[in-house]
Amino acid sequence: MEQNELSNYEQLVREASLRGEEEKVKNYQQEAMLMTQDKSMIQEQLDLGEEIERIDYLLRGYTQEHDDATGETKWVKPASNDYIILSDYGVHLVRNTIAWYLNKNTLLSNYDEVTILHKMEDFASDLTDTIFMEYEKVFQYPTFDDCKLTLKDRVENKKKLRIYALELLGKKATDIKKQEIEDEIYKALEPIIEKEIEKVKQQIMKNKLKRFMILIREIQDAVHSTYLRAFGGQERKTLREHIHISETKGGSLMQPQQRGGVFDFFKKK
Repeated sequence: MEQNELSNYEQLVREASLRGEEEKVKNYQQEAMLMTQDKSMIQEQLDLGEEIERIDYLLRGYTQEHDDATGETKWVKPASNDYIILSDYGVHLVRNTIAWYLNKNTLLSNYDEVTILHKMEDFASDLTDTIFMEYEKVFQYPTFDDCKLTLKDRVENKKKLRIYALELLGKKATDIKKQEIEDEIYKALEPIIEKEIEKVKQQIMKNKLKRFMILIREIQDAVHSTYLRAFGGQERKTLREHIHISETKGGSLMQPQQRGGVFDFFKKK
């Protein structure tokens, strides 16, 4: 009988040892998983590369569209140069400028409100002055083809007005008459075509420059939002608290759990 009890005891010891090893492996795996998740979350929180890439697309006039075939959202190139405000030089200038501010060094800094306001005032003023002094290189000027398309649209509108005027007089605008009207308009434009192209070019540029102020505002707000995350050192404080909580959770995983084991054998005695 004593031999059977000793065998049972040895069996319980082996089973308890195996459970202990399994529990250790499980705890190590859970802790490693938590550390990986925490590291990924911190990297995502501090990495503004995706935001800078998004700004780069927006500066180039791209828009996001949903692809019904794949179910994904993708950036689509603008269909017309009218949507493109900045030249490649301008996009490079703005993107590189904000990259100095939209980074983890700014996020993990500690600024008070007065400092942030001063920095934002200097940033907005200097950026505006820089773009103003280099506006001929910063903004995307219309090409000759862009001007031709615009001029063609204007001719088409004039043609429609003339046809409508004939209809008001009760006259029928035949295809021949429509062609005659178009020929007359182009004939009138021929001596002044160069001036008209230049006028079209200037008008297109005026329309693009109207968006200058909102462009500055958008860039300014992106930088300001980054500074606000560093207001009073909030970003690094949040990260420290998260790391402390994670370490506490990780430590608790390694604490031995009270479970029934070999001593239950003696309690039963």
